[in-house]
Amino acid sequence: MRLLQLLSQTFPNSESASTEIINLEAILSLPKGTEHFVADIHGEHEAFLHILRNASGNIKRKVHDLFGESLPENVMRDLCTLIYYPEKRLEMIEEGADENLSDFYARTLLQLIQVCRSVSSKYTRNKVRKALPDQFVYIIEELLHESPNDDDKEAYVHRIVETIIQTGQARNFIVAICNVIQKLSIDQLHILGDIFDRGPGAHIIMDYLLNRDNFDIQWGNHDALWMGAAAGCDACIAIVLRLSLRFGNMATLEEGYGINLLPLATFAMETYADDPCQRFLPNDQTNNSPNDQKQVRLIAQMHKAISVIQFKLEGQLIHGHPEWNIDRQGTLENIRLDEGTYSFNGQKYPMLDTFFPTLDPKDPYCLTPEEEDLMHRLHHSFRISEKLQKHIRCLFSHGSMFTVCNSNLLFHASVPLNDDGSLRQVSIDEKTYCGRELMRHIDLRMRSAFQHDTPCEQRLQARDYFWYLWCGPDSPLFDKSRMTTFERYFLEDHATHHEGKGAYYQLREDPAVCARILDSFGVEGENRHIINGHVPVHAGQGENPIKADGMLMVIDGGFAKAYHHTTGIAGYTLVYHSRGFQLIQHEPFTSTQEAVAKGTDIKSSTQIVEMMGRRIRVRDTDKGRQLQMQIKELRELLYAYRHGLIKENTKR
Repeated sequence: MRLLQLLSQTFPNSESASTEIINLEAILSLPKGTEHFVADIHGEHEAFLHILRNASGNIKRKVHDLFGESLPENVMRDLCTLIYYPEKRLEMIEEGADENLSDFYARTLLQLIQVCRSVSSKYTRNKVRKALPDQFVYIIEELLHESPNDDDKEAYVHRIVETIIQTGQARNFIVAICNVIQKLSIDQLHILGDIFDRGPGAHIIMDYLLNRDNFDIQWGNHDALWMGAAAGCDACIAIVLRLSLRFGNMATLEEGYGINLLPLATFAMETYADDPCQRFLPNDQTNNSPNDQKQVRLIAQMHKAISVIQFKLEGQLIHGHPEWNIDRQGTLENIRLDEGTYSFNGQKYPMLDTFFPTLDPKDPYCLTPEEEDLMHRLHHSFRISEKLQKHIRCLFSHGSMFTVCNSNLLFHASVPLNDDGSLRQVSIDEKTYCGRELMRHIDLRMRSAFQHDTPCEQRLQARDYFWYLWCGPDSPLFDKSRMTTFERYFLEDHATHHEGKGAYYQLREDPAVCARILDSFGVEGENRHIINGHVPVHAGQGENPIKADGMLMVIDGGFAKAYHHTTGIAGYTLVYHSRGFQLIQHEPFTSTQEAVAKGTDIKSSTQIVEMMGRRIRVRDTDKGRQLQMQIKELRELLYAYRHGLIKENTKR
């Protein structure tokens, strides 16, 4: 009764409750909305945003379905480009026009209305209305729901379009309708981790997400790294800086988050002035002018300086947390500078670089006073970055370690398993967890690092734990035997670079193992799946992203340019619409500028993953089950009204 009395405040009488039941029942019969799944974006904002603008090629298909027999290919291409980039494209068109644009505006508005009508067909009018800009709601609704093919309405529609042009609102209307088309083409966006690192625009991606509805994020190891840096974990800060310098990408740090790199540059130039730092040159060296070469040398010096600091900070964490059971076999204490060798697995290896001016062989993990001062400055810079903290709050408010949605289990990397495929028991705070409970406990621990009501000692423990998530053997975001960053920099023998993958990666092709994981997370349904990323799929070498007889889909196709030569492609989008699953494989994207100027689009190919025997309705989804529960409660409210258990308010 308390629940029904609360519900009666929203629906005060039988008529309002009945109307809502009718509305919800109608929604249940609509086709399910289109879900898009992407993973491992790695800061490639231009490619990622273009894929969202073109809805993984769906808008282009809609345009061809509508106008394939009436418009030439170049006109359809220009219309698509306009939908993707309305402001920039209109600016180019208007600057190049040498005559009245009224005919262009009129023709384009009518075409856009047809496209908008097509993408909005699976939604209620109320949902479409919410997607419309407030100032144009009435007019766009009129255009959407009145067909110009109806003789009685043709003059009406054309008169609306003429008046829009005459009042100087054509440009604003076109931009508004294009944005609505983009918004309605993707009902739900799932990001399966690793927004950050490698590419230059993670902050741009996060800014976009802040202004978007209906998205969720499953945290990846690179996301956890940045979350740890924002929480003040110095080891995470050092790794974030190292990765940025390794890929020659300081845009996110400096332009995105205002991180002051001058102290690091000053320290590096003074400490490594006589060091060529050959092992630390950035991966991307496309510039060859003398000034650019000076910049490359400075980046290499900064890269080495922060790498050495990282190894020291990591050693401190390992020694300070014996409960983590991290078998690193030591790093810096295994260096013999007098011999120029490094001891590994009982064998000595020659080192490729032996210049360590800040290393004290007697206390190798101790920072020098200059390194201490540098880390204090960098720590302060990360902690006071308002934009970084805002983006981390977005990761928490829309993110989690895992999500179950419409019979699909989403996580970034792995679920720790034993060699026999059973769930691995992982110790945290002297308790053991596995599967779903492990993920939930890690989720809560990550959040506690940012909660001021968490006791100080626990908050510091949680802060350090972000580093464990980055490279701990039982971390679901890493799940390897060890991290060999040091060996990759300093040892030539590739045998020392090996990072043994956990049992999950060896067993994930087995349908029985996948079924056991799904059962443990309570995932039900006739067609249930695991969807994750993290490990790039080598599509160019014939690897199939669909595994375990279709129960597992690995959608890391290599958005980051650094992976293109490895994967042979430039990313995947998994699309789940009302008829089933399609995997969209993308080729490399040129640039936004070229897309706007020349109408180039990402070339994509589609693979049918799983098609349903019937069209999936809202009734068949998680949202549908929530709506059916609401209908049940509303029917109980109707009963209470009709039997006098709750009095109706007929004045509202």
